[in-house]
Amino acid sequence: MNTCHVVAAGENSPALLPQREEGDLIIAADGGLSFLRDNGVEPDLFVGDGDSLGFLPDDLPAVILPTVKDDTDTQAALRAGLERGYRSFILYGALGGRRISHALSNVQNLSFLAENGAKGVILDEGARLELLDAGETVFEQEGGYFSLFALFGDARVAIRGARYEGAQIRLTPASSLGVSNEPRGKTRVTLLSGTVLLVREP
Repeated sequence: MNTCHVVAAGENSPALLPQREEGDLIIAADGGLSFLRDNGVEPDLFVGDGDSLGFLPDDLPAVILPTVKDDTDTQAALRAGLERGYRSFILYGALGGRRISHALSNVQNLSFLAENGAKGVILDEGARLELLDAGETVFEQEGGYFSLFALFGDARVAIRGARYEGAQIRLTPASSLGVSNEPRGKTRVTLLSGTVLLVREP
């Protein structure tokens, strides 16, 4: 499946540049353009109003947004990817930065993608965030932690291959029960009900 890479203006690392494969799309969400070009990557599309970039580029295809709008630049970039037929997304520069509100908004963007039949992952130098798919999710991770957060209401999961395991674990938005579990080789998390955010911190 082809991937749409969306690079926002939060904290970015040269170690996490988009790896383009044939058929992929790279979108610079406003200030993400500076990071990409500083590291030798030319995006296929610019989406934004120029506020964090400081200017509007005129040398690549662009979706220019008004300064007064309902979507963030990143969500508008995701919409552009969806309109072009992409259903697999990786977000970079979606965390950190000066405003935590944008980081929280980008976590919500994972739900936005899911509601539109797409799968999104947020990649950061220290973390990988994604919504669990229905059924079993399997991952291998050496060391570090993984955490599970219930979104939008109670959820239930089963966990195997971890320090803390269980067949019917109830998670709620008001509890920190799912934080800082430790993987043990091949870890299996089964989503039984609800919506759960998986955060992996290698």
